[in-house]
Amino acid sequence: MAVSIELDSVGKVYRTRRGSVRALDDISFSVDPNEFVSIVGPSGCGKSTLLMLVSGLYEMTSGQIRIGGKPISGPPDGLSTVFQDYSRSLFPWFTVGGNVGLPLRTTKTPKEERKQRVEEMLAAVGLEGTASRHPWQLSGGMQQRVAIARALVTAPTVMLMDEPFAAVDAQTRMELEDLVLELWTQFDMTVLFVTHDIDEAVYLADRVVVFEKDGRVAEIVDVGLSRPRHQVDTKSEPEFSKLRRRVFELVTGAHRKDTGNDRPARPTTP
Repeated sequence: MAVSIELDSVGKVYRTRRGSVRALDDISFSVDPNEFVSIVGPSGCGKSTLLMLVSGLYEMTSGQIRIGGKPISGPPDGLSTVFQDYSRSLFPWFTVGGNVGLPLRTTKTPKEERKQRVEEMLAAVGLEGTASRHPWQLSGGMQQRVAIARALVTAPTVMLMDEPFAAVDAQTRMELEDLVLELWTQFDMTVLFVTHDIDEAVYLADRVVVFEKDGRVAEIVDVGLSRPRHQVDTKSEPEFSKLRRRVFELVTGAHRKDTGNDRPARPTTP
């Protein structure tokens, strides 16, 4: 069963030899169970850092994150992550089946059950019959499907995705976007999806959290587009264009320039 994600005044400061660098500043928002939320913003605004905090792999400097109502203090149960660089996240010396089934080894799942679960997940991502092959024998898009299957094999309640389609071509990217929406519908998950692509953020999500370059939230945009979505029909809707423009204005800071509401610069070395 999908669960909620709650962030309450979350901050992250990195300590460096040259001083302290604030990556995230007072981030507060929530993701409802089974909601699909995209995060978009300029490079270096802390999007990936936020996912690392939610995954429990980084420690917060301030604030609290709760998953299913429980504060996290490390990697929580029921959470999986798909990263951008599939070439690094997959083990080339393992077969496709070995990669997908790897998380089940840590839970000591019996061999036959593990094999069945792997086959089910490969079928779910359209890779039937590839279990005995190696990742390097597959295309980039297929390798990312393997990474998605591995993330799904433990039946997660929360899925984090960090720019998972940035390294594939445009056509493959659209195919993978639709695959993720199908899997999100099929499996009961809450999804937090980081991307640089504004069209992708709007197309996939129920809401888009837009970050500013200083690691703060500029605005949370509700996406009222109907589901199921279609790459041509949905993106041809006037509402899609309206939402895309709003998110673009927020990402580029044009909304502040138009209103004269520029924020004062904030020091990065407290």
